[in-house]
Amino acid sequence: MSGFNKVILMGNMTRDPELKFLPSNTPVVEFSIATSRTFKKQDGTKGEETCFTDCQMFGKRAEVINKYFSKGEPILVEGRLKFDQWQAQDGAKRSKLRVFVESFEFVKSGQQQQQTQQQPSQQDQPPFDPAGDIPF
Repeated sequence: MSGFNKVILMGNMTRDPELKFLPSNTPVVEFSIATSRTFKKQDGTKGEETCFTDCQMFGKRAEVINKYFSKGEPILVEGRLKFDQWQAQDGAKRSKLRVFVESFEFVKSGQQQQQTQQQPSQQDQPPFDPAGDIPF
């Protein structure tokens, strides 16, 4: 039986991305995002739950994340779950479940959306009329 391993998360970065390079000179970036959900408890009060997820991405796009993202900024990531195991210096076995990011998207924050709505977009401008004046 084959499996399906796909994760899509949208949240805010909890720390600045950390860029490192493998011995092969391949860039790898590590960061963490927080995703939250609100819900109504049985007693009628509002509850909130936050999940902190470690993420890792390799290649040229890792450098893009490092350059354009910082703590607190929203990001959408798509990838797969990866289970890492290792032995700590004290001899204890450790493990971590993280997201191996395959793609990401820039997400506008509320403040960025307001600024975009105030500025006219290119779609608001009349299209170029080839029968009219030549633009050169």
